[in-house]
Amino acid sequence: MQNYVELEKNIKSIIDDLQGLCSTNGLSNTAYEEVVVTSVFLYKFLNDKFMANLRKFCKDTGLDYQSVIKNEDDMLDAFYAAYPQDVAFHYEDTIDYLVQHIKDDNFYDQFDKTLVRISNYKENQSFSVETAGGEKKPLFTEICDKVEASKRNAFARNIFSYITRDRFDFGETIEGNYDFFSTIFEYLIQNYNVASGKYAEYFTPQALSSAIAKILVHMSPVEDKIYEIYDPSAGSGSLVLHLANELGDGKFGNKARVYTQDISQKSSRFLRINMLLNSLKESLENIIEGDTLETPAHYRIKGDDTSGLKKFDYITSNPPFKTDFSSTRDKIETKWEKTTRFFAGVPKIPNAKKDSMAIYLCFIQHILYSLKDGGKAAIVVPTGFITAQAGIEKAIRQQIIDNKWLRGVISMPSNIFANTGTNVSVLFIDKSNTNGEVLLMDASKLGEKVKVGKNQKTVLSKGELDRIVNVFINHKVEDDFAVSVTYNQIKEKNYSFSAGQYFVVKIEYVELTPEEFEAKMNTYKANLFSLFEEGKSLEDEIMNQLEAIKYE
Repeated sequence: MQNYVELEKNIKSIIDDLQGLCSTNGLSNTAYEEVVVTSVFLYKFLNDKFMANLRKFCKDTGLDYQSVIKNEDDMLDAFYAAYPQDVAFHYEDTIDYLVQHIKDDNFYDQFDKTLVRISNYKENQSFSVETAGGEKKPLFTEICDKVEASKRNAFARNIFSYITRDRFDFGETIEGNYDFFSTIFEYLIQNYNVASGKYAEYFTPQALSSAIAKILVHMSPVEDKIYEIYDPSAGSGSLVLHLANELGDGKFGNKARVYTQDISQKSSRFLRINMLLNSLKESLENIIEGDTLETPAHYRIKGDDTSGLKKFDYITSNPPFKTDFSSTRDKIETKWEKTTRFFAGVPKIPNAKKDSMAIYLCFIQHILYSLKDGGKAAIVVPTGFITAQAGIEKAIRQQIIDNKWLRGVISMPSNIFANTGTNVSVLFIDKSNTNGEVLLMDASKLGEKVKVGKNQKTVLSKGELDRIVNVFINHKVEDDFAVSVTYNQIKEKNYSFSAGQYFVVKIEYVELTPEEFEAKMNTYKANLFSLFEEGKSLEDEIMNQLEAIKYE
């Protein structure tokens, strides 16, 4: 059994060293720092995984390791056939080869050319991130050219002092579980996952992502088949990859085929790393960088935008809540006005503060439109959405209830996300819940307040998360926590999804004997008499004081 605590410590130390190297070379707090750190981390991971699998392949087949790695008689082809999930490397691409040339005058150039060469191998084309316009973003780009020319060799040599195998080998992590890799990934991107660009970079806490995934998957029995899952605002992939992990493996491998889209270049790069860490190569071609609302990329027939938008078995999303999309707002409305994609409407452009446009309302509608009949979805929304009594919010809730699509709602504690103080709730949509009841949960009082940087965050304990998941999955009713309601009851409450509006106000009733009643009444009388006497005394005192006042 691997010592994952020690492995995690060693991996984090490499990340820290790379960030320190960037700082001493003037890249700290620049866009280049994130590219350098994540590129080197990914190169190291893929190299070590390739080498470990190659050693195992040679041991299992009895082939000579040196002959295979040097690709004598095209022996690497047999390895790629046995390990199709690996990124293709040749001997000259490996750390073992490059470290032999570390003293060369052009070492930095060799390393940069290696990264570009790996990206261009035909076997690695599926590792590119595609944009909505069809452009391909390669696996790697040059990184040493980001520092001053005179410092490039020293920069590259320092990188290799951190990633050589005698310091740490990622091959030891190949059998690592999902939770292990999600922790490493969160540490890798924690300094770069901040609000920036047109849409905010959203990162759903791992524990919350896991709870949401468990609830989604346990809504109905999971069969041994491939499920198509989707996140239209994927960010760095926390929600959708927890869902893929929760669905697990079957006879076809992982039961999930992941589809995503996100407008952020940075988030799309992060998501690719996340998927590679978790051996989801077969879904990499479904990662699209682009504007989901204006140019959704996933159609029933790939590449044919006349075939209609693709429908999914599961959708999970933490969309941006408010942001300025005024430049595309009218295009979105015009392009889709003849469909029901935005049945409740597209938010208007306000006269002031355009960045307050409620973009999440478009994402909710897109998700409902993209969900298969019988499909299931989880959507993080601002809690104000669940009770708003007018506008697009009310129209969306009415559509959900009238179509009998709601499975439940969980209202979360405030500050569950460190980068926003907005109170959030999670909508659970289930298009098969036509005859079922709905569970509304108020978990807003749970959690412990902690300081994260300059922000305050609420952290739910494992016991609290387990309670949320268990109560929801088993449709339990708990006083002042969870209530079961029908669609008709929700209609009667003006389509409110707030659990608090359905809680029963209980008045304690105690049966008294005649003697107990008489005793209580005598006590009340005595107390009142005492109060009356005290009041009379105060009145007399006040009158005496007034009488003593003389005019002078």
